[in-house]
Amino acid sequence: MTAGNVLRERRPHFFLALGAVVAMLLSSCSVLAPDQPVKTSASADVVGEVPAELQDFYTQAVTWTSCNGGFQCAEVEVPMDYKNPKKKSIKLSAIRLPASGNRQGAMLINPGGPGGSGVDMVKDGAQSYFSAKLRGAYDVVGFDPRGVKRSTPVKCLDDAQMDAARQKEFDMSTEEGYAAAEAETKTESELCQKNSGPELAFLDTVSSARDMDILRAVVGDKALNYMGFSYGTKLGATYAGLFPERVGKFSLDGAMDPSLDIDEVSMGQAVGFENAMRAWVANCLSGTDCPVSGTVDAAMKQIRELNEVYTATPQQTPEGRVVTGTEFTGALAFGMYSTDLWAPLTGALTQAFAGDASGMLMLADFSADRDSDGKYNSNTAAAFTAINCLDYPMNSDLAHMREQTELLKKAAPTFGELLAYSGLTCKFWPYPATGEPAPISAAGAGPILVVGTTGDPATPYAWSEALAKQLDSGVLVTWKGEGHTAYGRSNECLSATVDAYFVDGKVPAAGVTC
Repeated sequence: MTAGNVLRERRPHFFLALGAVVAMLLSSCSVLAPDQPVKTSASADVVGEVPAELQDFYTQAVTWTSCNGGFQCAEVEVPMDYKNPKKKSIKLSAIRLPASGNRQGAMLINPGGPGGSGVDMVKDGAQSYFSAKLRGAYDVVGFDPRGVKRSTPVKCLDDAQMDAARQKEFDMSTEEGYAAAEAETKTESELCQKNSGPELAFLDTVSSARDMDILRAVVGDKALNYMGFSYGTKLGATYAGLFPERVGKFSLDGAMDPSLDIDEVSMGQAVGFENAMRAWVANCLSGTDCPVSGTVDAAMKQIRELNEVYTATPQQTPEGRVVTGTEFTGALAFGMYSTDLWAPLTGALTQAFAGDASGMLMLADFSADRDSDGKYNSNTAAAFTAINCLDYPMNSDLAHMREQTELLKKAAPTFGELLAYSGLTCKFWPYPATGEPAPISAAGAGPILVVGTTGDPATPYAWSEALAKQLDSGVLVTWKGEGHTAYGRSNECLSATVDAYFVDGKVPAAGVTC
């Protein structure tokens, strides 16, 4: 199989958690009609104490213009390098849906990834994903973080190169296969550097968290109100660690544990997806027209055996493309993100067992954000690599990676190999990692909700438990369910708990379960 990495967000558009966030407006302003251009700038009491060299960024005038029918869009300037803020600036794309009722402020959103577009999440789903109660009280504000889609995007491969890369398979257990994968990774890293420019060195999570404080000032709030999903919880926790006194209402949904190193993250995800797949199998076996049979263990083995066929001989589709073992496993993983995807996965596997790879390719394309005409609609894959290579020190020693691979395969026979060889992904990255795994306490911050889903494959529930304990003011809220993250796709109990916290100021009792 190809060299793996931590699984990036693989959520479909209709699930709407692969995008998030909407723009900014001074809290002193009343709700404005979205078709009226509006200029805003932050006052000194909103900005607070910031370094003198950053004052111009915090007090900049921002013009919001009508966009996408009912929204307002703007560009916000931030330093490329916070250590040398006067050297060069970059622009972040933002969008907002103004509060429809008694406005309490703005709420910034991040959908995860890293690499998910907050602009897309707000533009395509704010009115359906976030409750009417929440939208009544807050401007829903989305932005594309630095390096993502519209905000100085990372550029690595073009569409044709992306297709070609996805159709390659390497036998990592052999010297020849590993060497070929290494050469491919080196080429892709060089293309990222060539096509992206100097900004590539400054796409780390700490810099994005600092960007959010500028966004806080631009929207006119003395404290940041924030809802982050998946990787967005790491971004939010990082902000809370940097600016605990500026934490307003915070919900961190589908939490990452910032104390884990990359090997621990990979192991947690591998086991999480394995458990989620077993849940899908059990559900499938209890119904009719299931493509697997027997016990859960027997059915899992049948799926792995089919996967091995794709690994040994990538299967061609009627349109002339092929599905490799890696793409097959990736399609399985994609199906674990939501129970809404269980039926499509059943159909795709039924086709696959009958010799037709079309359904699995469709799921793999949906995960990669590829249209049927061959166009990739986001740069999520490139941004994911760029951000993670800066955030996580990685061990690219071959002996270490092979040892880790065996541990992953033993713990998660279906998904372990997909998440192996993380160190190779960043071996030739042009910039060294600047992040270091460490717990975050955010001492002095107000109550922070940490929302965990018991059957979450991508951010295992134990990570939410860990983050809630690390944060001095963390409050764990649990949803007993399957799939990735909770708010917007779980139940009335969970939504009402989160809404009451944001709108009514009711902090739930620690350990509440929905």
